[in-house]
Amino acid sequence: MRIKNILAFALSLGTLGAIAQTKDQITIKTDSPIAAIQPTMWGVFFEDINFGADGGIYAEMIKNRSFEFAKPLAGWRTAGKKISMGDLLVINRKQTNAANPRFLRVNVNNAKKGEAGIINEGFRGMGIKKGLEYEFTMMYNKLPAGMTIHLELTDEQKNVIGETSFKPSKTGSEWQKESVKFNATSTAQKANLTIWFEGTGQIDLDMISLFPKDTWKGRPQGMRADMIQMLADMKPGFIRFPGGCIVEGIDLENRYQWKKTIGPIEERQLIMNRWNTEFPHQNAPDYFQTFGLGFFEYFQLSEDIGAEPLPILNCGMACQFNTAEVVPLDQLDPYIQDAIDLIEFANGDVSTPWGKKRAEMGHAKPFNLKYLGVGNENWGPQYIERAKLFQTALKAAHPEVKLIFSSGTDPDSEGFRYLDKSLRSMNADVIDEHYYRSPEWFLSNANRYDNYDRNGSKVFAGEYAAHIPGNATGANKNVWGAALAEAAFMTGLERNAAVVNMASYAPLFANTDAWQWAPDLIWVDNLKVYGTPNYFVQKLFSSNKGTHVLSALTDSKVISGQDSVYASAVRDEKLKTIIIKVVNTSSVAKVKDIAFDGLQKLSKEVKVVTIEGKPAEKNSFDTPSVISPKESKAKITGKKMKVELAPHSFTLLNISYSK
Repeated sequence: MRIKNILAFALSLGTLGAIAQTKDQITIKTDSPIAAIQPTMWGVFFEDINFGADGGIYAEMIKNRSFEFAKPLAGWRTAGKKISMGDLLVINRKQTNAANPRFLRVNVNNAKKGEAGIINEGFRGMGIKKGLEYEFTMMYNKLPAGMTIHLELTDEQKNVIGETSFKPSKTGSEWQKESVKFNATSTAQKANLTIWFEGTGQIDLDMISLFPKDTWKGRPQGMRADMIQMLADMKPGFIRFPGGCIVEGIDLENRYQWKKTIGPIEERQLIMNRWNTEFPHQNAPDYFQTFGLGFFEYFQLSEDIGAEPLPILNCGMACQFNTAEVVPLDQLDPYIQDAIDLIEFANGDVSTPWGKKRAEMGHAKPFNLKYLGVGNENWGPQYIERAKLFQTALKAAHPEVKLIFSSGTDPDSEGFRYLDKSLRSMNADVIDEHYYRSPEWFLSNANRYDNYDRNGSKVFAGEYAAHIPGNATGANKNVWGAALAEAAFMTGLERNAAVVNMASYAPLFANTDAWQWAPDLIWVDNLKVYGTPNYFVQKLFSSNKGTHVLSALTDSKVISGQDSVYASAVRDEKLKTIIIKVVNTSSVAKVKDIAFDGLQKLSKEVKVVTIEGKPAEKNSFDTPSVISPKESKAKITGKKMKVELAPHSFTLLNISYSK
């Protein structure tokens, strides 16, 4: 991207013969804001897909730590000549502990270190960092006298890269917890942890855990810091959680139930992740939800990064693509009560039952919940029936909370139009629209909301991503051409902030060794993380949202595809800046005049941020910045400037002003 002031542009005309030039002028009406921009305008949507939680932002390194997977010893294998599968017994105590029914009984007979042990493989291995401290924790019972526990981290070549030993010392008839810390001596991408037992006897084990010290904000048993930092850097206005289709579940038994995700970790009831076997080409039979990352942690994360929490709850309907199982209307009350109780958990005084529960978890201050989603991608008259019951009860109990309702999965169908009409007749606060479509769809729909009712229900663009055609897989789908089409579409969302109050790309994270769905915003492996071209587009919009929309016009028309250019403009009344976003989807450069119509005194210097590249280019772990923002400075003369838009580019101009 190259920005020139008028003089420099005039001197260089002779060198621009190959550039497609136009006399079109973009006029920014700086004195006439047309709509306020909500602080929630740009946010993020988290779902536990692609190993986004367990094996992702939840930093636990032990897979199947409490032996609750469908195969109780999944992720574990024996080690040493003095132990076999017959020496391991999985005990099921479901009648006395439904939340955490299983534990492992280990029998050891006169074993020395290296003769009897169990190995955990982690989530596609464990990412271990040289010099970093790790904390091992386990719960145990029936302690044999004098038994020693040895821990060894081993790399891909079976070299020991971290070790320690300890003698469990706590006794009693109840389960005990023991922790020990040790440092890694080398870095490994796919390490394993071996637990060696030295001695003789029987020991019962549960909740075997390993966490790195460098979690987000240093919280014990917390989140993976580099992944959360990527979100914090976006400055999102909200976090939508926990999904997504996992809210619905394959059937209602498999649905997400928030009350089972709070409280002590060992009392949170694991379930199978609904993406476990959803896609035959990307089966993940070891994909479960331990809920170490639960609703309390989601609320806390939202608070950490200054985002509004936006929980989505099941409305009594399972995934309609899978089973279409529903709760009869006369049995819907427990689902509605869950929603009412969640508001109390988030906002209630410590004297209330659920407010007290929040305080007991370490957060006496309310989380100030303002939004709540009822259902995810549900459709049909059966959804509207349930939505009405939720709306009546929740508005009576908590009229201050805005409710978000689903408009299904298809933004163009008769089913969508039925839902949109029905929800608007209900005076729904916000309607959630989803679109996974081709880049061409995004370009042709950049004016989608130009004629929406400004006074009716607001829109949440809750899930969207441009999907390129062809046989590309995984991160190869996150090409610049798709991100550029999204940027063009987002200028239309921003221009229509009077209608669109929230928007978020989806999905958010993907583990390169364990993904089910692509494209995705951020890709990770056990040690590294990188942002896709789509991520940098989202980040630029989110961190430059402004407070008010300004008119950006050419020939008195909004700029939505004319001459392959898309544009929007905002004013930030707090920072005293004018921000212009311009997308050129053409394969040739464009030269545009920009004129500022208003009384503000503009700075002579313009901050310019540009992203450009070939449509097929993408980022990777080895080359994470192929498509990424580049900053420069430009000059403005009076209230006009010329902008040269490179082929396939997204340009952001930031101009300070004073009155």
